[in-house]
Amino acid sequence: MRVERIINSVAPIRINDLGGWTDTWFAGAGAVLNIAVYPYVQCQMEVLVGRDVHRGRIVIHAENYGDRYALQADKIVYDKHPLLEAAVDAMGVPAGREFRVNIYSLAPGGGSTGTSAAVSVALIGALAAAAGKHMTPAQVAAKAQEIETVKLKQQCGIQDQIASAYGGICFIEMYHYPHATVSQLDLPRTLWWELEQRLALVYMGTAHKSSEVHERVIRELEGEGETHPVLGRLRQAAHRGKDALCAGDLRAYGRIMDENTEAQRALNPYLISGTAQKVMDVARRYGAWGCKVNGAGGEGGSVTILSDPHMSRKREMIEAIEALGPGIRHIPIYLSRYGLRLWESPPERPRVKA
Repeated sequence: MRVERIINSVAPIRINDLGGWTDTWFAGAGAVLNIAVYPYVQCQMEVLVGRDVHRGRIVIHAENYGDRYALQADKIVYDKHPLLEAAVDAMGVPAGREFRVNIYSLAPGGGSTGTSAAVSVALIGALAAAAGKHMTPAQVAAKAQEIETVKLKQQCGIQDQIASAYGGICFIEMYHYPHATVSQLDLPRTLWWELEQRLALVYMGTAHKSSEVHERVIRELEGEGETHPVLGRLRQAAHRGKDALCAGDLRAYGRIMDENTEAQRALNPYLISGTAQKVMDVARRYGAWGCKVNGAGGEGGSVTILSDPHMSRKREMIEAIEALGPGIRHIPIYLSRYGLRLWESPPERPRVKA
């Protein structure tokens, strides 16, 4: 057998989701402002041809977990890595070829930064390219969200998949779940650079399961999502955050991050863990302008911090935060202007014997 094609895809994660929780089915309608960042999820797919290929087979290498196993397109069971298996099941595998897929992420799973959505977006993109299909960012995001909610029956909003597919700083207006309009903020380069330099992502050492957190909050919100006053505060945080960035007012943007976190706490005190509070307390001692518990919140996960303008102080802040406990660490990030990216590498030429 030989490698016919090598398909590459990368998809960013997201941070600082102002308005998160309002992009859900129980909220009905909402608004989210989030930022796509690297480190990204990387997917590389080899397409194999030849007499020895197992047609319709796809070999998955989940590199972060050290797992390598094969799936047959017509006999897929969701047992090892259900998100990967469901994506393959949903997209299908073109006949007559064998596929080897490597999935890798520098971002930790369960970091409340939409890593699972980025995995799904990257794999969907590669599978679509292998089949010769063109999918728009909206189609990729919708398919990824459908996989989590329909095939895997998990609680899941729409913002993570949109951020990963579109990239940039996304203002998402969900007018009726799961339908939304997406606008990317076009900020001046200097503001983009300043924001990139000032933002810090802190992982709190343990993974969280956002679906479980959703279930806990949903029990208290079901039946009054659209009219719940705290969800109204969260929707407004997204709108106000957008206005602050468009005005170039990072001081106001930082205050809105804090206000969003307090709205999360009002939604359910469980959403702001003791570890997250300690991280934010240290950040404020070092003059941080704002802190936001990412994603659904709860135990584990991560916090986004907008530091003060002095980079030496930001470095001191990070050192003090990492000293809080084992596993708590800063994850370097870079703002991603692009969402899902796809391209092909030239396959290696067969070696010719001398």
